[in-house]
Amino acid sequence: MADGLAMPEPSPADGLSGEQRRWATLAIFTALAMASLDTAIANIALPAIAADLHATPADVIWVVNVYQIAMVATLLPLAALGEIVGHQRIYLGGLLLFTIASVACALAWSLPTLLIARVLQGLGAAGIMSVNTALVRFVYPQRMLGRGFGHNALVVAISFTLGPTIASAILSVATWPWLFAINLPFGLLAIAIGMKTLPKTSRATHAFDFPGAALAAGCLGLLILGIGSAAHHTAPSVVVGELVAGVLFGWLLIRRQADHPAPMLPIDLFRRPVFALSAATAVCSFSVQGLAFVSLPFYFEDILHRSQVETGFLLTPWPLVVAVMAPIAGGLSDRYPAGILGGIGLAILGVGMALLAMLPAEPSIADIVWRMVICGAGFGFFQAPNMKALMASAPAGRSGGASGIVATARLTGQTTGAALAAFCFGLAGQEGATLALALGAGFAAIGCIMSFLRLIVRPSPAV
Repeated sequence: MADGLAMPEPSPADGLSGEQRRWATLAIFTALAMASLDTAIANIALPAIAADLHATPADVIWVVNVYQIAMVATLLPLAALGEIVGHQRIYLGGLLLFTIASVACALAWSLPTLLIARVLQGLGAAGIMSVNTALVRFVYPQRMLGRGFGHNALVVAISFTLGPTIASAILSVATWPWLFAINLPFGLLAIAIGMKTLPKTSRATHAFDFPGAALAAGCLGLLILGIGSAAHHTAPSVVVGELVAGVLFGWLLIRRQADHPAPMLPIDLFRRPVFALSAATAVCSFSVQGLAFVSLPFYFEDILHRSQVETGFLLTPWPLVVAVMAPIAGGLSDRYPAGILGGIGLAILGVGMALLAMLPAEPSIADIVWRMVICGAGFGFFQAPNMKALMASAPAGRSGGASGIVATARLTGQTTGAALAAFCFGLAGQEGATLALALGAGFAAIGCIMSFLRLIVRPSPAV
């Protein structure tokens, strides 16, 4: 093990060597799994937290909300900082903060103290997520990048699949603080391995723009808060105020960084057609996921009268098949264009969503499962090739900015999909689930078209 943990050379030209790469990916994917698991785990624990801390359901939901807002608001600033101080430093710093904040969550004695700890945990998760794909780009050699991004998608899919099960298992034998305390040994292990094996990437020479970081955080934080407020039927004046303020912050940020060599909101990268199309298709795909995973539980429980346990099993085929398809698609993306693979994947996803929207009045378990399998296959076939296209279309020196957009697109799409699902239920009552699934099929179709457009645009050189 000592040989495998030798300190890597700075700025690897084409990835790390075999054994060192395996140790580095262990550190990267352990941290990614922890950050990905945490939202699902917190969702399951909300009733127990509310009872123990004597909080109302409306108040305890902020345990999830503050984590997501803190993470989304700081993704782009931390990605930009990673280009200046080194991606591995942001990753390890984020992992350390996430681990310490997890212990603070476990020791929280009131809802306010838990919310403060969750904000810090969200900041730590942002450090992990913001540079995750940038590090994968430097860990894997060019010929294996698709496989590396496939493994990345596999970890997220498995974490998404096992999150509720792990949380339920822990709660069956222990109290809710252990859901957070369990992060401590895994976090310390990932930090110890990562300090020895993560590649030291090259650093940009420009200074960090602190006012720009504040504007970026305000822009994304307020936009996500506004979308979430709309989903929770907050007063329209509040929703409009949050969204307008978010747009204003974004406009000020673009004006401030118009001549910046590496703008925090990477408008320089969005001028590259393949990058812009890849980011847009990512938002579409995760909007589909958000629409599906918010509407289907209500459909299964309220219309089909399935239990919570049955609902969990009926949702499992989607992420389970994603876990199978992601590494396969990642390997194929090393040989075939992402435009084709992504277009095929989103076409399959759109067909699956349309089939779910057309479920018979009293579907059997098999009727539901094979449709969920189609959705999972399409979603999994799209993710890794699209991630590779997005990262490969950016210059190596802008890997941090590109990595930040990968995470921002995912969270923005999921939040938008969830808000649209809530809107569908408000518009059509119980039939809102069918409307949301049909809307998801439409998003998949739009994403499919944008994916195929990547085949006809001229790629910009990524140097």
